[in-house]
Amino acid sequence: MSLNMDAVIEAVKQAKKNPRERNFVQSIELIINLRDIDPKKPEGKIQELIELPYPPGKKNKVCVFASGDLALRAKKADADVVIERAELESLAGDKKRQRELTERCDFFIADASLMPLVGKTLGSILGPRGKMPTPVPPTADIAGPLERYRKMVFARLRGQPTIQCRIGDEKMPDEQIAENIRVVVGMIEGKLKRGVKNIESIYVKTAMGSPVRMQIQG
Repeated sequence: MSLNMDAVIEAVKQAKKNPRERNFVQSIELIINLRDIDPKKPEGKIQELIELPYPPGKKNKVCVFASGDLALRAKKADADVVIERAELESLAGDKKRQRELTERCDFFIADASLMPLVGKTLGSILGPRGKMPTPVPPTADIAGPLERYRKMVFARLRGQPTIQCRIGDEKMPDEQIAENIRVVVGMIEGKLKRGVKNIESIYVKTAMGSPVRMQIQG
């Protein structure tokens, strides 16, 4: 599917035109409604980490599970949270702290050697939320993955045939938001069995605004 980028930019402009001024910067949301998709079937399950061309406004928070040199390098690279083995072990059975960590951070990275412990300790809370860590070797250049996660969104199909994700905020240039939309729609289309024929409609909206429909071209 090819999106008419001029039309996408115009839809973004319309979405930003809110009758009421808000005292906070609103996120810009993309909504993709699907058809002929059963989310309960394996072929209908969509869970995609998508790296955007431009960071989607609000900074993603990334947690790194690591020890030793990797933990030091993660801190130096400004990871939002760094949890070493001893602290990870202390989370076992502490549901309140587990929930707080899961809600606080958007994405997780782990030293591959700690993945079994992460799974045992946090798998039951991270797994259902699609937040299981990406494993990296202890010698990894952690700054690179952290930078990529700053520009990522998680597009997930839940109980209904609708995918909704943040693709920017109202302070971003319209062209950057439009480019983020192009990338997300292209990625989702590529995961659908019938491609664009499985897409019912696409909308863009601010957090508190009304959805603006975009034209779909087959």
